[in-house]
Amino acid sequence: MNNDKIGIFDSGIGGVTVLKEIVKILPNEEYIYYSDSINNPYGDKKDKQIINICENILKYFIERDCKAIVIACNTASAKVTNILRKKYSNIPIVAIEPAYKMVHDFAYNKTTLVMATKGTIESEKFNKLYNKYNNNDTYLMSCRGLADIIEEGNEQKIKKYLRENLSQYIGKVQNVVLGCTHYPLVKTEIKEVLGDVEFFNGAYSLAKYLKQILEEKELLTQKQNKGNIEFIDSSKSDVKKERFFKNLEEEILL
Repeated sequence: MNNDKIGIFDSGIGGVTVLKEIVKILPNEEYIYYSDSINNPYGDKKDKQIINICENILKYFIERDCKAIVIACNTASAKVTNILRKKYSNIPIVAIEPAYKMVHDFAYNKTTLVMATKGTIESEKFNKLYNKYNNNDTYLMSCRGLADIIEEGNEQKIKKYLRENLSQYIGKVQNVVLGCTHYPLVKTEIKEVLGDVEFFNGAYSLAKYLKQILEEKELLTQKQNKGNIEFIDSSKSDVKKERFFKNLEEEILL
C-alpha cells in the first residue's frame, strides 16, 4: 500500500492558508487538498450535516491510502474532530482551532476581536478554549457569510462586508484572531478598515503539531525531493483550482 499522502480538507480554498504553513515545514510530503466548495459554507449548517459531509471526505482520503488527515476548517474542527478520532482511531487526524490561546500567551493585555463563523463561535470546543484563556477584553464576531464571499473572490463585496461589519471596532481592538481559514486571505482588507492590528491564526501551530505526530508514528517521508500537491474541488471548478495555486505560489514560491 502506497500510503504516503497527507489529506487536507476545507469547505473551500481557504485551507490553503493552512497548507502553506505545512508545506514550509514538510516540503517533501505528498498532499491531497480537498476543497469542498459545493458545500461551502459549513458554518451555517446543522451539526449532523457537517458530520456527514466530513465523514464522507475522510472515507475518500482513506480510500486514497492517506497516512494522516488534516481538518483545515475551524467549523469542521469544532464540530467533528472528536467524533471522527473515536471512529477512525487508526489514522492520525490533526485539526485547526482558533488561535485564542496565542493571544493569552503573547498579547494578553490588548483588546481582541475574534472573527469566526457562527458554527465556530457557538461550538462547545471554542467556548471551552475561550473560557479557559479569556482576557476579559475580547469581542466575539460571528461573521455570517464572510467565508462564502471570500470563496467567491469578489473584492468589492469583501470590502463592503468588512466596512459594514468591522466599523464598530475601529480604534477599539489591537488583536484580531482569524478563526476561519478563509480570513487570512483578506488580511490586507481587514487592515484597511481596522488599521495596524496584529493577526493570530492557528495554521503554524497546526503544522508543527502535524510534524510532531508524523515523527512519533514514524510516518515522515524518506524522500528528499519536493512533494506534489493534488487539488480536488467538489464542484469541479477550474477557477477554484487556479485561485488555490495562485495563493499557494504567492506564499511559498512553488
